[in-house]
Amino acid sequence: MTSRIDKTIARQREKIAAGAFYEAHQQLRVIAARYIKASNWDAAADLLAGGATALLRAGSQQGASASGGDLAIMLVVEVYNKAEWEISGDNNDAESRIRKKRLIELLREFPSEEPTKKRFIQEIIGWSGRHGPLERGDPDLHHAAGSVYAENNEPYEAEKHLILGTSESAETLAKLEYEWYTHDDPHTAALYASRAIFPYLTTGNIRSANKALLIFTSRLSASNPSLGVQEVSSASSDVRVYPALPLLNFLSMLLLTIQRGSADLYRQLNTHYAAQIRDVGIWDDPLAQIGELYFGIKIPRQGNPLLDMMGSMFFGGQGQGNSGGSRGSSRPATKKVEAPPSNMELD
Repeated sequence: MTSRIDKTIARQREKIAAGAFYEAHQQLRVIAARYIKASNWDAAADLLAGGATALLRAGSQQGASASGGDLAIMLVVEVYNKAEWEISGDNNDAESRIRKKRLIELLREFPSEEPTKKRFIQEIIGWSGRHGPLERGDPDLHHAAGSVYAENNEPYEAEKHLILGTSESAETLAKLEYEWYTHDDPHTAALYASRAIFPYLTTGNIRSANKALLIFTSRLSASNPSLGVQEVSSASSDVRVYPALPLLNFLSMLLLTIQRGSADLYRQLNTHYAAQIRDVGIWDDPLAQIGELYFGIKIPRQGNPLLDMMGSMFFGGQGQGNSGGSRGSSRPATKKVEAPPSNMELD
C-alpha cells in the first residue's frame, strides 16, 4: 500500500511540475475520498499530505497554493477528525508526535499570503482541542501557528497563539513585541511589553511573563546603550530600573509583587503609578483581573442606575444583579495599537 501511495503521489507531482495544478488537485481529492470511504485513514493522510505539500511548494501560480491549502484542510477535516485521532500531552506517544509533526511541517509550507492558511490553522487547533487534553488546543500547534504568523508579519494573530503556546513561545512573543515597539515612540516601551506580560499573567503563566519581560528589557538595553538603567539587587531578586520609563518599572514591580502574594503591596503599587496608568487608558481591565486572580481583590461590578431602579420596581430587586454586564462602561476607550510596517523582521 505504501508503494502504491508513493507512486500515486509521484505521478501527481509530475503533473504539478508540468503546471497541471487543477487536474492534480482533483485527482488527489477523488483518490483520497476513496480511502476515506474505506476508512483507510493512513493511506488517505499520506496521499493528502504529500499532494498538499507539492501544490503549496508550487506557489500561487494558477491557484496552486490554494489547491494545496484545500488538500491540507481536507486532511484535518476528513481524516484527523473522522478517524478521531487523538493528540496526547505525552511526548513519548510516538503516533501522536508523528501526526502533530506532519501538521506543523505542512503549516510551514504555506506561502505567507495564502488565504487558506488561516482556515488550516483553525482546523488543526480545533482538532487538537476536541481530541486532546486541552480544550484550548495543543501548545505545540499554538506555538507553530504563532511563530508562522510572527514570521509573516501578522502580530495580532501571532499574539493569540503564542500566549497559549509552549515555554519557547515567550521568547518569540517578546521579540515580536520589541520589534513592533521599535517602529513607535521610545516612551511606549511598556505598552508593547505589556502585550505579552498581561495575557500571560491573566492565563496564570507567571514564568512566561517573567521570561518575556527579561527578553524585552534585555533587547531594550542592548539597542539603547544611552538609555539610563539601574540594576537593583536584593537577596531574592534582581531588577532593572529605567528612570525614563516608569511604566516599565511598574511591570517589573508587578511581577515581583505577584511572587510575594501581598494584596496590600499590590494596592500600593497601583496607587504609586496611578497617574501613569490613567494616562495609558487601557490597563484598567487587565490589572483588575490580575488583582482578582492573584490577590483576591474582587472586581467591582458597576450597575446601570436606571436598570437597577426598574428592576427594583418591577421585579422586587431581582433584576439588579443582571446589570453587571455594564461593568467598565465609564472607562476610557481602548487605544488601538496599529500593526507594524510590512518590513518588520525578527531575528
